[in-house]
Amino acid sequence: MARAGGPLAPRISAPDLPPQLEDVTGLERRADLLGARIVGLEGVTDASHSRLEECAVAEASVARLDLTGAVLTDVAISQLRATEVVARESRWRNVLLAGGRIGTFDLSGAELDSVELRGVRVDYLSLRGATVGDLLVTDCTIQTLDLPLATLSRVRFDGSRADEVATDGLRAEHTDLRGLEALAVTRPDALRGTTLSSAQVEQLAPAFASALGIDVRD
Repeated sequence: MARAGGPLAPRISAPDLPPQLEDVTGLERRADLLGARIVGLEGVTDASHSRLEECAVAEASVARLDLTGAVLTDVAISQLRATEVVARESRWRNVLLAGGRIGTFDLSGAELDSVELRGVRVDYLSLRGATVGDLLVTDCTIQTLDLPLATLSRVRFDGSRADEVATDGLRAEHTDLRGLEALAVTRPDALRGTTLSSAQVEQLAPAFASALGIDVRD
């Protein structure tokens, strides 16, 4: 649960990239890249179980990017446009995803450590069953944020918005939601360990009352 002094801030480290990167066109299954600037991603790209370290992914437009089981360390991804990004059971450390538009972003069961999402538009972001430590979400617009059974620690939202947040089975500590404008939360009683503003609590009061079995009438 959050301490009396407030939630701890996420510890975010920018990707540690070398001054010069080698251009590599495309990605393939089980790729193992170090110090690469990845260009030319298009169509359906299967990079499942790949290992990317100290890499940059240039602006790309893809129908599907499969990163299932992949390991990303010190990776910067900019202006990615994708109908679907599947990154189930993947591991992300010191990763920046900046800009772009993603339809479905599936991080179910993933492990995230020192990750920043900045200025990204996502229709459906799933962190179902994920283990998330040190995540910063800034200036993002998300239609549905799916958090069932996720474990969150040192997570903060700034200037972001979500139409719906699904929280069934959520486990959280030091999770600052004051910068997330959420229009609906499926299980307000699962927000234990998060920090909300007084305005958010007022907005969610009817849902809290319903979750606690309180009949509110005028």
